[in-house]
Amino acid sequence: MTLRIGYAAGAFDLFHVGHLNILRRARSECDRLIAGVVSDEMLLLTKGALPVIPLEERLDIVRSVRFVDEAVAEVVPDKLETWRSVRFTHFFKGDDWQGTEKGLALEHSFAAVGVTVVYFPYTDGTSSTQLRQALDTLNRVER
Repeated sequence: MTLRIGYAAGAFDLFHVGHLNILRRARSECDRLIAGVVSDEMLLLTKGALPVIPLEERLDIVRSVRFVDEAVAEVVPDKLETWRSVRFTHFFKGDDWQGTEKGLALEHSFAAVGVTVVYFPYTDGTSSTQLRQALDTLNRVER
């Protein structure tokens, strides 16, 4: 029997139940789960914003989740480069990528190295973006 090693990447900023749901669901689909916590620099590059919680603290939070066997900093934008260092068999991604140009390219590149891409639905009503917007609103009201 082949060991199923899963990889779930995310910012995991302002950790919430949606993050927990993704990690729980990912762990149910594999024998070992590695969580990739996207670095501050990568978030600035890809999303144009820094996280609220610094990388080391986000790594500590994610490492503490019982569904996670290992948490690593994701420091490169190329998922294949991450795969070369981590060697997972299953890559977990939000279903907002499914059927998109980015998602199809990801599936194609991973298929070449034998990695299965598994999509999960996001938890409705909860997101770091919503939490960040609520914090911004509170900060404006306090001024």
